[in-house]
Amino acid sequence: MPEVTKEQVLDALRKVRGPDLESDIVALGMVSDIFIADNKIYFSITVPAARAKELEPLRTAAERTVKEIPGVKGAVVTLTADRKGESPSATPAPQGRSASGPTPQSPQPRSSKAGIPGLGAIIAVASGKGGVGKSTTAVNLALGLQENGLRVGILDADIYGPSIPRLLKISGRPRQVENRIIVPMENYGLKAMSMGFLVDEATAMIWRGPMVQSALLQMLREVAWGDLDVLVVDMPPGTGDVQLTLAQQVPLAGAVVVSTPQDLALIDARKAIAMFGKVEVPILGIIENMSYFVAPDTGARYDIFGHGGAQAEAERIGVPFLGEVPLTMEIRETSDAGTPVVVSDPGGTAATVYLEIAAKTWDQLQGRTVRAAPAIVFE
Repeated sequence: MPEVTKEQVLDALRKVRGPDLESDIVALGMVSDIFIADNKIYFSITVPAARAKELEPLRTAAERTVKEIPGVKGAVVTLTADRKGESPSATPAPQGRSASGPTPQSPQPRSSKAGIPGLGAIIAVASGKGGVGKSTTAVNLALGLQENGLRVGILDADIYGPSIPRLLKISGRPRQVENRIIVPMENYGLKAMSMGFLVDEATAMIWRGPMVQSALLQMLREVAWGDLDVLVVDMPPGTGDVQLTLAQQVPLAGAVVVSTPQDLALIDARKAIAMFGKVEVPILGIIENMSYFVAPDTGARYDIFGHGGAQAEAERIGVPFLGEVPLTMEIRETSDAGTPVVVSDPGGTAATVYLEIAAKTWDQLQGRTVRAAPAIVFE
């Protein structure tokens, strides 16, 4: 089957009239960069935020038009709200330019954070940098909360590098029910949602910020999570668009920060903590991952990355220290195999550490007031 091209998509979208009914959405500069993978089309339509709801038929028309292109297997079409200089008659951003998302200097008011029906506490698991074992920690934390008797789900917020499908050994595509609601995937009792369920593992997501924000919020709000006590959000590393979108538009109950002991990782962890502080998301605690290594043959302990740095940082800034996770072959092997240590060896030393961290995290959530905070289509 021949590959569908961007030019074909743009030509088709020129048939879709814009809100003024005088020009098409391509000429008006409303169409984002177009991404094509396995003949599935991904793009967003930039509209004034105040008119997003009334312009939903525009998204539907664009989706229908693209699906009629010969060879197209499906489409992910989202509405991206342009808030910059917004007015009811605001003009969409020009072609090739992304609408600016919220920034620390212009936070969205907390009163605009809409709660999500059925979800209790939403907690973010974050780190300032990659490679510190954040996703592995998030999965085992979620499973630990579940083992402590809670109903738990997990959202993979890393659009560019989703890890949850592999860590939970889930494959396939989620179902979609009426009103475009997505049924989450599930394994080990955890409900899960990830961009990794919608595209192939080797597919590179080359999306600009507004489209990432739009898809992320829809994966959160248009998924049939059911009734959950906790939704764990596995954040991407850093302090960019995804972090700010969630912190400013979602009623987060708090954040758990993961770091390794050495100073280099702690420098970036401090940035994540500072970011959450600016948007008034409480820090539930810090976890020191890869805290120490115990040789399996001799039992000798080695502090490969140093030891105690995360605990000292927690004490310095006055937030709870949730625990230290050892660097073990077991955690690495079970994570790679998609059988997290909390379910594969629930009585083992590593699983016990995660269960204790989960209990401390839940304790931090008790008594806290959760402060109240576009459409995803796929085949």
